[in-house]
Amino acid sequence: MESRIRDTSLLKSQCYVNGEWIAASSGQRFAVENPSTLAEVSKCPEFDAADTESAVVAAHEAFKTFRHTPARERSRMLRRWHDLMIEHIDDLATILTLENGKPLADAKTEVKYAASFYEWFSEEAPRIYGDTIQASHPSCRITTYKEPIGVCGLIAPWNFPAAMITRKVGPALAAGCTVVVKAPAEAPLSALALAELAHRAGIPKGVVNVITALDNTITVGEVLTTNPIIKKVSFTGSTPVGKLLMKQSSSTLKKLSLELGGNAPFIVFEDADLDCAIRGLIACKFRLSGQTCVCANRVLVQRKVYDKFLELLVDTVKTFKIGDGFAEDTTHGPLIHGRAVQKVKEHVEDAVSKGARVLHGGRPHSQGPNFFEITVLADMTREMRVAQEETFGPIAAIFPFDTEEGAIELANDTNVGLAGYFFSKDSSRCWRVAEALEVGMVGVNVGAISDPSAPFGGVKQSGFGREGSKYGVGEYVVTKMVMTGI
Repeated sequence: MESRIRDTSLLKSQCYVNGEWIAASSGQRFAVENPSTLAEVSKCPEFDAADTESAVVAAHEAFKTFRHTPARERSRMLRRWHDLMIEHIDDLATILTLENGKPLADAKTEVKYAASFYEWFSEEAPRIYGDTIQASHPSCRITTYKEPIGVCGLIAPWNFPAAMITRKVGPALAAGCTVVVKAPAEAPLSALALAELAHRAGIPKGVVNVITALDNTITVGEVLTTNPIIKKVSFTGSTPVGKLLMKQSSSTLKKLSLELGGNAPFIVFEDADLDCAIRGLIACKFRLSGQTCVCANRVLVQRKVYDKFLELLVDTVKTFKIGDGFAEDTTHGPLIHGRAVQKVKEHVEDAVSKGARVLHGGRPHSQGPNFFEITVLADMTREMRVAQEETFGPIAAIFPFDTEEGAIELANDTNVGLAGYFFSKDSSRCWRVAEALEVGMVGVNVGAISDPSAPFGGVKQSGFGREGSKYGVGEYVVTKMVMTGI
């Protein structure tokens, strides 16, 4: 396993706190498995509440000085971190594939994307501006300052274990905050490798702290959400967990940004370029075998082009190759664990029992217990579980519709609203539908919407706050007003 990694010092088995690599005080560790082979990749420390508190204290001490670090210096730190990620992209991608299972080419793409957030926010750091405001009384002057909010607790998911960390850490450091990162238990090694590169980049001790836990995940989360030193919590994950963290954070009124579950509609109108729509759906639906929060969960196709779209989709899906992420011909890897496979299986069985047709796949794959066939289901209805639940797996569930109004009504019939997509050549329709969809992000004739310059986030029960873009830093600053009499 380690033979795949050129710089084996990137493969860490300890947590990074206050500039040092440490074990859990209890000595306990948990295993990290490759979801493709079920082979053990490494072991990581099982941090508990006391261990987490020590990381919070380290971040607090570091904040006292780091907040005063000149913006240009913070910018240079982030840029050095970015450059080191690009320099070690092959090893970082290998580590990511080992713990996450995604094909190596996809892992390299993620590492580049992850590094781009450090590049972006290195450029934003010197541009965190305040304002001068006309006061009502002529003898007063009003000025506003943007100040770092303080120590931030960042809780990252396993599906993009590099990019979802850099998208949070980048703006936090740009603003002058310090961080405690809770790495995902399923895929913690990418986070620890990033910590090693932070150390090499010369980021001061205590500014970036990365901790791990499996059985104690709930305990660690409670520390991050209730400790009064932590002023901000950012979480990417499921809506139920987000609600719990929000409730816990209310005890100290922390600032929050929550990027939660989705149920993305993908609408294909009869005037769409079908080849373009198929490419968009493949990019949107089947990336990481459907385990992304913005992937299409419900594919709505206008009846006039319904049969043709199904034909094109099945022909394309038949070319996919499921397998281990390191195999050169693999296009799609495993699901993260057996529970994910079981959920996909239940969604297929529920749909079929209520009248759906299986056009391709529909069963667990012979490659191993964490694999499921790329699946296309036709004739879906809103009574099926896929219509209201996020599958997080490789199912393209196709719903027919007749009118634009009907498509919008069906698309919005969910309590979440992260992303939505549609394909049409009618420019007027594009404006109408984009404005009508109750989501935080819309892709018009495009299936991939992630970009460091684009604000990422949702509405309804998909959460609030935005990551990336010029708005991303705003989540980590507070506005101070100063009124001066003259």
